[in-house]
Amino acid sequence: MAAAVFSGTSNGPWRDEGLIDLYRWLKPHTAAIDCVVGPWGGWSQCSAPCGVGSKERTRQVTVPPRNGGAPCPDLKQRRGCFGHSPVCSSAKEVAKILPDSFKRNFKDPWRRPHMLMKEETPSYCVQLRVKQASAPCRLHVWSAQLVRERSVCTECQSDAMGSKERCGGDGLESTRTFWSAASVPGCHGSWVRESSSEDCRCPLHSLLFV
Repeated sequence: MAAAVFSGTSNGPWRDEGLIDLYRWLKPHTAAIDCVVGPWGGWSQCSAPCGVGSKERTRQVTVPPRNGGAPCPDLKQRRGCFGHSPVCSSAKEVAKILPDSFKRNFKDPWRRPHMLMKEETPSYCVQLRVKQASAPCRLHVWSAQLVRERSVCTECQSDAMGSKERCGGDGLESTRTFWSAASVPGCHGSWVRESSSEDCRCPLHSLLFV
């Protein structure tokens, strides 16, 4: 290797020619470092509790690329899945609804035992956010309130409850289910449950499960 040679003039800085040569020699010989990644993590839960959804998994970079090394491969993978949560059977139910003025809890004048049991079952309320409503819903005053992104209270009274003491189609959280207006032909849509309350009554001008 050439000895260091200092050169310069009174009008410019001194230069170490040997160090410059060394830099020029080292620059193309600097080792490239390729990207290194760790192992894949586990797959996430299916994004849809019912029906078609997707799963994801990720991995982390352990050594980033340097000096022109190979870039990192994909750090995320996605694949399809089919959700089959135990609540999926409820997602297939279609709620039948009416305005709250249509009917209140039935009182049996003969006080028959099987009807008394129904009377003693308290109502519960479900708050649902409308996601879709068909055009015929706008033709009646009570069903006109069923507009997209509006939150509605729907009450499940004892005479509408099935064997499991719940109303069919009373919705699922984070999953869209369907409803149909019993007295308005062609009025139907979908909604998502936001919350539910036991032993309650919805305010006036709300809805009833039937």
